[in-house]
Amino acid sequence: PGDQEAGELGLAAVPGRQAAFRQALKAAVHYARAVGCPRIHVMAGRVPLGTERAAVAGEMETTFIENLRYTADLLSQEDMIGLLEPINNRITDPRYYLNTPQHAAAILEKVGRPNLKLQLDLFHCQIMDGNLSRNLETYFPLIGHIQIAQVPGRHEPDSPGELNFPYLFELLESLGYTGYVGCEYAPKGDTLEGLGWLRSYWESRGLQHGGTSKAAK
Repeated sequence: PGDQEAGELGLAAVPGRQAAFRQALKAAVHYARAVGCPRIHVMAGRVPLGTERAAVAGEMETTFIENLRYTADLLSQEDMIGLLEPINNRITDPRYYLNTPQHAAAILEKVGRPNLKLQLDLFHCQIMDGNLSRNLETYFPLIGHIQIAQVPGRHEPDSPGELNFPYLFELLESLGYTGYVGCEYAPKGDTLEGLGWLRSYWESRGLQHGGTSKAAK
């Protein structure tokens, strides 16, 4: 994420921070290797303070693409995947550079490396674009990780909000998604209590705790 105390939230697209980005990436790879995690979120970063997004968009894209190609080369040596996550600029972070799956897909196409993927957080995607079914279908070949939170409160999937998660989970299954779904939400209570929705979901699908089939046992 860069120097968060100085207002940074990622470095990959920030002009003039290439050396710091590469140093941070190497540290991230070191940690990922230690814990056996094959995916790293490569954070684009924020539009610099005092500048207009349109005025620096070209320079930021050039920096982003250059850093992503460096990332892909480094991660290929480790058999790891780099992930790009669009973060909404309507609620969460007005200055974040990468905001929509469309933008991320365009960047990935320009970079052209198979070990870079889209990290699609349905919370951010709903706020920026909605149209989740079509977006999941359209960008599914690019998706390397999914994250979830209810909209607008960013709490558990079964909290009041706009998204029908049982439908979205079934859609992901029908598309053939076999990866993890990251629960990137703020629990209303404690963590354990905040996972009650998952037990209820398993039961609704005829599964036991841990997602195993009752029939199999």
